[in-house]
Amino acid sequence: MPLLNKACTARNVHWMVPRSVNSLFIGRSELVQRIQNALRNNDLGKSSQKRLVITGIGGIGKSEVCLQVADLMREDFWGVFWVDVGNPSTAKNGFLAVAKALGFSAKGVEESLQLLSNTKDRWLLVLDNADDPEFDYAAYIPSGNQGAVIITSRVRECSQHSTLPTEALEGLDEEHSTQLLLKAAHIPKESWQSCKEQARAIVGLLGSHTLALIQAGAYIAENYCQLSEYAEEYKQLRKRLLRHYPKQQQSRYQHVYATFEASITVLNEAKDEVGRDALDLLAVFSMLHSDMLPLHLFRDAWKGARHVLEGDHDDDKMDGTYALEQWHVSQLPEFIDSQANEWDDYRLNKACALLTSLSLVTRHRSNNLDGLSMHPLAHAWAKDRLEDKQQQAAWMCAGCLLAMSWNQPEMWQMFRKHRELDLKLHLQSLLSPSVETMLPYDTRDMIIPILLKSGWALYTWREDNSLESLLQGIYNALQIVPHNPSKEHIEIWNLAGLNLTDMGYIREAVELLKYVVQMRKTSLSKTSPLQLDSQCALAVAYTANRQTEEAIGLLEHVVKVRETTLAETHHDRLASQHNLALAYNDSGQTKEAIELLEHVVKIRETTVAETHPEWLASQHVLAMAYLDSSQTKEAIELLEHVVKIRETTLAETHPDRLTSQHVLAIAYLESSQTKEAIVLLEHVVKVRETTLAETHPDRLTSQHVLAIAYLESSQTKEAIELLEHVVKVRETTLAETHPDRLASQYTLALAYWDNSQTKEAVRLLEHVVKIRQITLPATHPDRQASEGCLAFMQSELELYTS
Repeated sequence: MPLLNKACTARNVHWMVPRSVNSLFIGRSELVQRIQNALRNNDLGKSSQKRLVITGIGGIGKSEVCLQVADLMREDFWGVFWVDVGNPSTAKNGFLAVAKALGFSAKGVEESLQLLSNTKDRWLLVLDNADDPEFDYAAYIPSGNQGAVIITSRVRECSQHSTLPTEALEGLDEEHSTQLLLKAAHIPKESWQSCKEQARAIVGLLGSHTLALIQAGAYIAENYCQLSEYAEEYKQLRKRLLRHYPKQQQSRYQHVYATFEASITVLNEAKDEVGRDALDLLAVFSMLHSDMLPLHLFRDAWKGARHVLEGDHDDDKMDGTYALEQWHVSQLPEFIDSQANEWDDYRLNKACALLTSLSLVTRHRSNNLDGLSMHPLAHAWAKDRLEDKQQQAAWMCAGCLLAMSWNQPEMWQMFRKHRELDLKLHLQSLLSPSVETMLPYDTRDMIIPILLKSGWALYTWREDNSLESLLQGIYNALQIVPHNPSKEHIEIWNLAGLNLTDMGYIREAVELLKYVVQMRKTSLSKTSPLQLDSQCALAVAYTANRQTEEAIGLLEHVVKVRETTLAETHHDRLASQHNLALAYNDSGQTKEAIELLEHVVKIRETTVAETHPEWLASQHVLAMAYLDSSQTKEAIELLEHVVKIRETTLAETHPDRLTSQHVLAIAYLESSQTKEAIVLLEHVVKVRETTLAETHPDRLTSQHVLAIAYLESSQTKEAIELLEHVVKVRETTLAETHPDRLASQYTLALAYWDNSQTKEAVRLLEHVVKIRQITLPATHPDRQASEGCLAFMQSELELYTS
């Protein structure tokens, strides 16, 4: 990584701060000056990086202090960078943005950190919202002694990262708290003196908490009460709060909660239905994540509700037992009028406006996005204020909202569209209770459909581990096991089979999906979309298990039916053609695979966006077919395009992104670009070793191919080390005749030979040849290759011994 600068003269070149100083900022002048002095002081010398941790409860003003310091010290630094580390996703995006600003295209956090570590100019990095007590935020601190870092956190233990004295923020002093309240309440400065006593009374009640004071000021500014009335209203609400929520009595957050609760009176007393709608929206939000919730989710839920009420289930992915019903529609918020023929967002917008005016939510409108977010404290309060029964009702409402939003003919596209908005956080929050906790919220027949719709979202997003955990919870709650399935839970087994395939448990997936197909055969027609879906799923598992003959038989039937019943551009028809082409390619029918894939790619090119996952998937498989037909140049061109897009649209750990990088590396090997192949493969292996089980086929395959690349570059020792591991694992997980097991043994034999371990090489290769002579025809390339190598080794040994 080159140094970005050779001299330390530049100032104020980079300014990456999310917002300007809050106009309400007041007080803390001594603190701000102390921080400035500490950052300017050179007593630490060059032996230690200047790091300051600011701790305190949420809403106390940690971020605002950082904004003030950054603004005042802007000219002291070559660059000021701000990264929200509230969750891994925002942290990564923030660091990638830093790298981009510096003129580099980093692939991850580590590379971005190296850029800062290597620059000689002075920089300031603010790590905001380091609030996860289970996460080590050292991962986000640039190495070395360059620059300065400020970390804001609610977690006291984060102070261990500080090389400067930690600053623990408490409430403002009375004078500044009073001024903050009066400013937030929009009371003219000339009236402050006459209002001081009333304001001080409120300050005392609220414990000088910054966010609470701003909230109280907003309440007064919106004319919901006078400054003189607030203290009395608060006292009444505080008694109600303590009466209903005794667990909060000793919490340092109780004053904030009480301040939020003051706004509930406004909602309860609002005219028309807007107050009730706002409360419903608040309750729904409390079951989801505090991050931005896209408002079009409510429109999508309305569409899904219409789909249910119209009784059109032809495209549903679940049998009737666990399909969404009118009951689920009835759980939606009242501001979603499922009976209306057109979507009307008037009541939703009124509710949003009311909550926004009370500073309970923040509305975001930018880049064609429209959504709401909540401060984490306000979000916690919104949930905690609900009684147990109310929380259960809110959960069912939120669950039905998400489930309905995906209950449409194009639900898979809906899943994909929402991915960029990161609905995963909201779904994870919804599913945070255990299944055994969620099931008693209502009858199982009502709750299971919500969980299964959520499971389908996790499946489509490739959140494989989360889906496995959800399914395990369902098994435990219903006292069922996948190795003893029953027709009653066929929808569960169908989803479980798909998950097993993605998790790499291929044999188990085949058995479970065979059961699903068999059971559906007795109750569904041959052309039923559900039956065709399950046959497709089984065929994909067959392909992964190298049972290509069975896969092709199933898929040719599915394709034939869909070509006569679905439009040429229908995603199900194209998906089955895509899977058939993949099976053709795996069985050596490369010509047929290319012909079919070129058709699919051509259709998708005219119907979906360049970044659409299904179009990229078809281009990816077409590139694989090109590779197998020795069209390496065309394969590389396609794969580089796919990889480029996936690296900008998918997370670093996403299976599709890693798979395309893996295949591109294979193409590089085919074109003798060994160095490029190794770089890619080492990255893929590194990621997969941290995200996949040791026995996962994808992890083993990438390790195997990396070993081949090492052999090509004469790194024989590294190749043998990898291959011995792969062979060892595959010998315990795959049958003796499995092609993957034999392939790794064959490659290891070649590595042994290159390393002059001739005895081990011949012994292993003799085993491979013996098995392949039993399982493969004499004309099969793999059999011929292993027989040829063995003959060569034996002749070389004879020459040597003679």
